[in-house]
Amino acid sequence: MNESLVQTTRPAPARVDTAFGIILAISLCHFINDMLQSLLPAVYPNLKMGLGLSFTQIGLVTLVYQVTASILQPLIGAYADKRPKPFALPVGTLFTLTGLVVISISHQYGVLLAGASLLGVGSSVFHPEASRVARMAAAGDRHGLSQSIFQVGGNAGSAIGPLAAALVVIRWGQTSLACFALLALLSTVILWNVAIWYRQHGLARLNAGARRPAAAAVPRGKVRGAIVILVALVFSKYVYLVSLTNFLTFYLIDRFGISVQAAQLQLFAFLAAVAIGTIIGGPLGDRFGRKYVIWFSIVGTLPFALLLPHANLLWTLPLTMMIGVILASAFPAIVVFAQELVPGQVGLISGLFFGFAFGIAGLGAALLGWLADVAGIDAVYRLCAYMPLIGLLAAFLPNIATPTRRIDPPKPVSDRR
Repeated sequence: MNESLVQTTRPAPARVDTAFGIILAISLCHFINDMLQSLLPAVYPNLKMGLGLSFTQIGLVTLVYQVTASILQPLIGAYADKRPKPFALPVGTLFTLTGLVVISISHQYGVLLAGASLLGVGSSVFHPEASRVARMAAAGDRHGLSQSIFQVGGNAGSAIGPLAAALVVIRWGQTSLACFALLALLSTVILWNVAIWYRQHGLARLNAGARRPAAAAVPRGKVRGAIVILVALVFSKYVYLVSLTNFLTFYLIDRFGISVQAAQLQLFAFLAAVAIGTIIGGPLGDRFGRKYVIWFSIVGTLPFALLLPHANLLWTLPLTMMIGVILASAFPAIVVFAQELVPGQVGLISGLFFGFAFGIAGLGAALLGWLADVAGIDAVYRLCAYMPLIGLLAAFLPNIATPTRRIDPPKPVSDRR
């Protein structure tokens, strides 16, 4: 009785409509950001030849970039939780722009390292704050949908980056990286307008959501345990994901003797499947619950992963595509689940999970590359086939109540009778 009355008298119209324009804008900027970030490893051959670098020096460039791009993210997110900085978003893009320009003109190793670190700082600033905007722009139970739209922009950008490098940088050299600064400027303009919305409307929407009592109180000890489990799930998923994104073409060429072009087409199909999984994972979590989607990604991926090392060429493509769709569906659900576990700390949680996913992907790529050198590329997939088993830890995740379906603006009490 009283609950109905409170709902009709509480002035919260700003929470009724999902700001899809803002979500699409932030997804586009995520596309640009991750495309620009992916240019660095794509131009390693140019940098190695142009600066006469060793593989160890190339590895150190990756280390500098990964440290700034992953470790700083939760720190920046935690700071922004206490002191929101809407205009940090366009400023972060300027770091990316500056990093690209510095890399494009670097003729000394130290300058290259400085450019890589600036590029990483841009990513560290962008991801936690952009994820916060994606959450504040969503209304009702559409947080998973908004997170999926936001994340799929990054997936698409990471996939397009190497293609852009092949078409532009490989042809015209290292200095052509500066041309991509124009895209960074476009992103800066978009994010400036997003920041204005963030300051004028977004903070009020986020604060209104933070003031609502939690649907189910979870003891602090269980929250910590759940975060550790979710981090373990991200570890298993991203190590397996990087085994496919980095080594699938080598696996196909080595095992089946197909051409580089045919292997690249299969990789593109896998990346497209990852994008599909990302876009459907969030809405499924909104509709059926985050924990169910997390479980689906474990139980669904495992049989395909176990079959992949034993499949012939005909079955390899559908198996990898099913793995891509199911595996990628979990990350939006994991991020939103963690945000709901720790209300009021969206920046810290977003930075932690995006930063960890980014860092573990780089570390996983290095370790799996070493395994491929030592034991062969087949060994990578025989080992990674069991990575989804780590996901069984999801059995220990707490149950938190989430809305089952979005309801349109509440009608007055008199209209409901």
